[in-house]
Formats: sequence, structure tokens, C-alpha cells
Amino acid sequence: MNRSFIAGIVMMICSVTLASGAEKVLFEDHFDGKLGDGWTWLREHPSAWRIRDGALEILAEPGVADTVKNALVRTAPDRSAGKYAVEVTVTNTVRPSQQYEQAGITWYIAEQPKFKLVKELVDGTLMIIPGRKPIDSESVQLRLIVTSDSWTAQYRAAGQGEYQTAAEGKLDAAQKDQVSIQCYHGPTDQEHWIRFDDFRILAIAD
Repeated sequence: MNRSFIAGIVMMICSVTLASGAEKVLFEDHFDGKLGDGWTWLREHPSAWRIRDGALEILAEPGVADTVKNALVRTAPDRSAGKYAVEVTVTNTVRPSQQYEQAGITWYIAEQPKFKLVKELVDGTLMIIPGRKPIDSESVQLRLIVTSDSWTAQYRAAGQGEYQTAAEGKLDAAQKDQVSIQCYHGPTDQEHWIRFDDFRILAIAD
């Protein structure tokens, strides 16, 4: 068996492996001193967000999905043309105390919030929503995978180990999609700052 034939087989195996498992970073922001290009604020409250110690910190203020302050938003990739993942690390600087106090990723379609993957306090228990998976670590890495018609919500405590799938479901057809990191349902009598770091958007091979 000649060397060129062997080399060809090796290259073919490598190509198949890459095609089946490759991820390409389309955008990332580590919030090192400033916001990356392409972000916009929805209902900005300038005194309630800051870049501090290599992360973005947003104050969890009272509000709901349609009135959330300081939602940091950017245009999402065209999921009708491929499969994508959005990742961010979320850290509570103070343990949540309000019912439904939450922080994480929200997906917008036609400027309306349609889906969220968050760490949320529900009836005294911190959990990943959707899926209602209990989690007690201060920091969690969230990973939202989207396709033309579906979502998969994943997480891993403290960014360690393999991602766990919290839930899966259907997503409406793409229409001016945007992705946001945000927090809300915060208390009125305390400052609960949420740290966001290591935000990434990736294209994933099927």
C-alpha cells in the first residue's frame, strides 16, 4: 500500500471528523474593558450596568420579559441556513431572593421575546429554566442551540464537565432574530449584580 494512498485515507477521515463535530466561532465577547461591536441596549438604564474585573455586570432590577431594563441585544445568525449555539457564563454575586429572579439568554423573534434559557429562583429553589433542573452553584455556563425550527437548552455548573441538556423544543420560524443577555425580577431593596462573561456565538456542523 503506497504512502499517497494512506495519506489520502487519513485526510478523508480527518475531514469527516471535522464535518461532523466542528464548531466555528462567529462572535465572542469577554467584556475586557468595553462591549464588543454590534451590541445595542434595550431600555438602557446606564447607572445599572458596568464593566468590572473582566466581565459585564448588570443589576437585576424589577421587571418582566416585556419590560426588562438593560437587555443587551444583538442580531442573531440566520438559523434557517444552519445550526448555531449561543453560550454565556452567568454568575450571581448575591444569592437570588425574589421569586422568579433570573438571568441568562433570551431569544427574540420579530422584536418579541420568544424563548429564554436562564438560571431562575422558583419557590425557593434555584433552577435552570426550561427543564426545572436544580442548580446551586454561583456560576453556570449556559448553551442554547438553535436550528431552523428547534431549540436545545444546555448548561454546566461552574463551566465544568460535559454540558447537560435541560430541555428541547420547537422554535417559531426565523424573523429578524436577535439574541440577548439580561436579568430581571430583581429586588427593590437590595443590589443583586449579575456577572456575564465569555459570550460566544458558534456555527455548528450537523
